[in-house]
Amino acid sequence: MSNPFEELANLDKLLHEPARLSILTALAACESADFTFLRRLTGLSDGNLSIQISKLEEAGLIHVQKQFVAKKPSTHIRITEAGRNAIERYWAQLQELKKKADSWQKTSETE
Repeated sequence: MSNPFEELANLDKLLHEPARLSILTALAACESADFTFLRRLTGLSDGNLSIQISKLEEAGLIHVQKQFVAKKPSTHIRITEAGRNAIERYWAQLQELKKKADSWQKTSETE
């Protein structure tokens, strides 16, 4: 049986990266968001946000819609069902690992 620290090392690396984690967490809380909103919310640069969005889209976790509004480019991003399931599973795993780590600490202190 692995300890919680080994399990932490095995978390989904795609979701565990802080920029992608913040993007998916934000998108899970709303129907969709535009690029500018996500940039402001996450504090990422345009380039970094664009790269992370591309990685999440390639993995099928988000859907990106690009269009022109009043001759200006507009990018809207929404989380897919697979993305919603992945981020919910990720946060549940973290909560469970936290409980295990707390329990492990108490157990190891008494030994």
